[in-house]
Amino acid sequence: MDIFPTQYSTLSSIALNGFLSERYGFIDTSCRLLIRNVSDTYLVENRTDKYIFKIYRDAHRKLDEIKGEVELLTILADKGAKVSYPIKDIRGDVIQAFNAAEGTRYGVLFTYAMGKVVNAMNNEQLVVLGREMAVIHNITANIELSYRRIVFDTDTTITEPIKIIKSVFDELPDEYAYLTDTAKEVIEKLGQFDYSNFSYGYCHYDFLPKNFHFDGDNNITFFDFDFAGKGYLANDITILYIHYFLEASSGKITREEADSAFAVFVENYRKVRPLHYDELKSIPYLGFAFWVFYLGFQYDNFDDWSSIFFGPKFLKDRVALIKRWMEWFEI
Repeated sequence: MDIFPTQYSTLSSIALNGFLSERYGFIDTSCRLLIRNVSDTYLVENRTDKYIFKIYRDAHRKLDEIKGEVELLTILADKGAKVSYPIKDIRGDVIQAFNAAEGTRYGVLFTYAMGKVVNAMNNEQLVVLGREMAVIHNITANIELSYRRIVFDTDTTITEPIKIIKSVFDELPDEYAYLTDTAKEVIEKLGQFDYSNFSYGYCHYDFLPKNFHFDGDNNITFFDFDFAGKGYLANDITILYIHYFLEASSGKITREEADSAFAVFVENYRKVRPLHYDELKSIPYLGFAFWVFYLGFQYDNFDDWSSIFFGPKFLKDRVALIKRWMEWFEI
């Protein structure tokens, strides 16, 4: 009997454990699925060691894009950045291929980021966070990868996503009108900056606490560079501020506490790398671009990921959140 065409399979944890044990020489490991999401993430561990194995979806990441992520993280690790990095197998290979039901899927084994997510960071952790993100930016501002990654500009983060999401706003014409009108204003504002004051390079573009861990001694490890691409490094600064906006908007902290924490981060980032005032002034507009980019991403990945939440209620709520973001800056 022929296998019916498949769009998105989930590889067996038991079979993966056997495969990884053979390829990496592991002994007495277990393997379990942690997240079935944009990529599938598995935890591989034994009594002494832990690893993360990530399997990519072809619809989300092509082989050259995966090679670009591997190359970036290898460079960062070699230069001393605090990142989870790819591990070679006993044959020297980093990327594994699997003949899955939908076709070839690729996977990469990463070092484990010790510690845990900390949403309410104390000053000591913010000092570390600012310093170590600046270390990463010092590296990514001065390299050119062999493999292409996305370029984050107004076309890829605003203009194109606004066009592709139009059809899902048929029931919400006022919300779509708000997005299109605000997009024009944001693009105009972004066009007024002197970009000689901005740093450019490879940014993480998902720089939220869910993507770095602190251990008990406040050592930090960054991970999940899946979205890393070329753009203004102020994007990463913006996305961290979005975290504090969300914390304050939900009533977990006050705006004063949010701004104070962010100021500690900025102060310590600047001890390692310059951060121009214009870059901070761009935060409202780069933040709008971030929100719109992810609406486009959620639309593109509806079948395999976002179908459980990407509907009229989510869209109405998300546009309301974007409005609050712009009003936060009195725009």
